[in-house]
Amino acid sequence: MKWQGARRGGNIEDRRGMKGGKKLALGGIGGIIVLIIGLMMGGDPNQILNQLQEGTLNASTDTEYVSTPEEEKLFEFTDVVVRSTEDVWQAIFRKGGLEYPIPTTIIYQEGTQTAGCGYGESHFGPFYCPADQKIYLDLSFNKELAEKYGAKGEFALAYVIAHEVGHHVQNVLGTLKETNEMRKRLSEKEYNKISVMTELQADFYAGVWAHNLKKYSDIELTYQDIIDGMRAAAAVGDDHLQKQAYGKVNPESFTHGTSEQRVYWFKKGYETGDINLGNTFNDPTLR
Repeated sequence: MKWQGARRGGNIEDRRGMKGGKKLALGGIGGIIVLIIGLMMGGDPNQILNQLQEGTLNASTDTEYVSTPEEEKLFEFTDVVVRSTEDVWQAIFRKGGLEYPIPTTIIYQEGTQTAGCGYGESHFGPFYCPADQKIYLDLSFNKELAEKYGAKGEFALAYVIAHEVGHHVQNVLGTLKETNEMRKRLSEKEYNKISVMTELQADFYAGVWAHNLKKYSDIELTYQDIIDGMRAAAAVGDDHLQKQAYGKVNPESFTHGTSEQRVYWFKKGYETGDINLGNTFNDPTLR
């Protein structure tokens, strides 16, 4: 995967080094004390009040976060991939006469607060929060991909990021709103099937992104990269994960799809590059 020198500048918020990514909530007496101190130091009262109201006074570490060269390379890689997803999906939406709102990718460590999806932790793995339209990623997941899931190669992480961006695309198009409404009226068993269809469509969108990279970005893929992507999709299939963890599988509890299904839909997205061919909800084999 040739990505060095490709466009950077993705919409990334770096929370590494923050204490749990939590914001310092200052209200009541605490807020008054901060306001008084700020005024004594010559601060703008309106600005200080706005900061208190918006909760933008962050609890951060006393020293600037210092990462390893390996982690910085991974951060740069993530930035390149994130920027490519923005370029690709903006172009695809533009062709359809639509506007693509760019999501924010949060890079954090161990845990961080979301705006609407609770407290996110690293052991959840990368995830997308539709409430704040943000993608959450702990870079340590890259090591977990290789060591725990056996998904090696740079493109494995790129696939995971593109999958989460796929959920953002679903959110923008209204798909996630519809599936969340279904949750209220379906049994767990029935909704699990809807969940599988939702995840497989995100895999398809990841494939669409990969197909369009050459046209809309500076990233160059090889055949091996696509193989790595399919291996990553297979590695996180429900059947593979359940067999690995419990020695057996329970199809009724699947929420993301089997390894074969995830590979199929990623590959279909990559081969066609057509967002209109990814309606997993109309696939009779998934019902």
